[in-house]
Amino acid sequence: MSTGMTKSMELRLIRKASAGDAQAAAVLIRAHQSSVFAYIKRMAGRDDTAEDVTQEAFTRVLLHLDRFDSRYRFSTWLFTIARRIFLNMIEKKKPVADTDRLANTVWVGQHVGGSSEYEERRDTERELLQQSLLALSREQREIIVLFHQHDWPIWMIADQLGIPEGTVKSHLFRGRMRLRDEYIRLEAQFAARAHSRQEAARLARSTLTLSPASDAAAAKEVCS
Repeated sequence: MSTGMTKSMELRLIRKASAGDAQAAAVLIRAHQSSVFAYIKRMAGRDDTAEDVTQEAFTRVLLHLDRFDSRYRFSTWLFTIARRIFLNMIEKKKPVADTDRLANTVWVGQHVGGSSEYEERRDTERELLQQSLLALSREQREIIVLFHQHDWPIWMIADQLGIPEGTVKSHLFRGRMRLRDEYIRLEAQFAARAHSRQEAARLARSTLTLSPASDAAAAKEVCS
């Protein structure tokens, strides 16, 4: 979850943004918005929910930059605010669903280019993962997202969620196991459906290639 800037650079930007420097504020937003969006997207799944939470989080951050404690990481403070906004949405029964891609419990980077077959396979894996993550408890899902996608250490996740480190490790272990089992189950279901579709397509092709005489003979045989 590196932003490419040192802590001293970030603190200077925060001070300038807090003093009303719009350019400094814009740099801060650009440095962190993708990670906040991805975090909420994987927790909620919907782009519109992630966009709403991200926008609201940065609005609150920019309004209250004077409250930021420089002893802590800015990203942690930002994630805490975004998380609170998201949890409030859940409490208000706003629609949330979906998540994003995690393969074999390790987050995989984006690939550039590739064939349409690769893109289709990647989309399928993403969808299977979305469904698999939703089978986890909210705590397990959030811990897996923070640990694997954002590279947060155990102690930081524990501090963020307000639970012991041992509890984080337990959720992480059990979440991985359940995620793996759910992914394998859904993958098998998808493979079975794909096989059925292939058989149906094969039958349709073979039927369409029948000659009129053969077609008539087949109809007569079925009806006899």
